[in-house]
Amino acid sequence: HKQGFIREEYMKLLENYPDINMDRFWDALNGITCMNIDGESIVFHRDIELAIRCGMEDRSPTIQEWD
Repeated sequence: HKQGFIREEYMKLLENYPDINMDRFWDALNGITCMNIDGESIVFHRDIELAIRCGMEDRSPTIQEWD
């Protein structure tokens, strides 16, 4: 979707990051805003990008990264 990723899409995207810390990935998505289209949750592109970055860098989002 132009607004973001459905779960199936971002799980497929994660296959490109075999060394990602999934705990950090999921922690970064905790508390985000998302939307619902046709019964599927859409996670905004920026939130997935940040979650991947946090998972790869083994860290939590900084206060400046929260939107």
